[in-house]
Amino acid sequence: MEASPTFIPSAFNTWTRNGGIAMANLPIMPENYDNIRTGIVELLKAARSAAARSVNSIMTATYWEIGRRIVTLEQGGEHRAEYGEQLIEQLAGDLTRQFGRGFGRANLRQMRAFYRAWPDPQIRQTLSGEFASPNDFNAIGVVSSTTSILAARFALPWSAYVRLL
Repeated sequence: MEASPTFIPSAFNTWTRNGGIAMANLPIMPENYDNIRTGIVELLKAARSAAARSVNSIMTATYWEIGRRIVTLEQGGEHRAEYGEQLIEQLAGDLTRQFGRGFGRANLRQMRAFYRAWPDPQIRQTLSGEFASPNDFNAIGVVSSTTSILAARFALPWSAYVRLL
């Protein structure tokens, strides 16, 4: 037996006069409308939650990679401690101008410390084995695939790793 339609009040309802009798031009909704809407709401909530988790993983992997690049550049400097601070200072200024908050000296130092705390040689070996030189890491397609590989390695959000430092 087919469900009988029920009236759902909405902003689209209009009243007209037909021979002196008020009649409604009313949309008719199926009885299971609430179930359909509830299912769609749950679907959207789940998708938003999954997207947030994905973004957290990708950003955590990105911060790890920024830390790796800072450490790699520092190790190439002659006066490591002095060079490292100059590098952090310059990057902080440049990245903050380009991207806004979140890339100050303290955050860049945390990214460096994050990489040092979780250097994971397997990640580095896997990635470096795929590319001919460290400069290849800067190619757009490589960065995207590298970040995706790294994101799978970090189950926690960035803030959790910062607390663990």
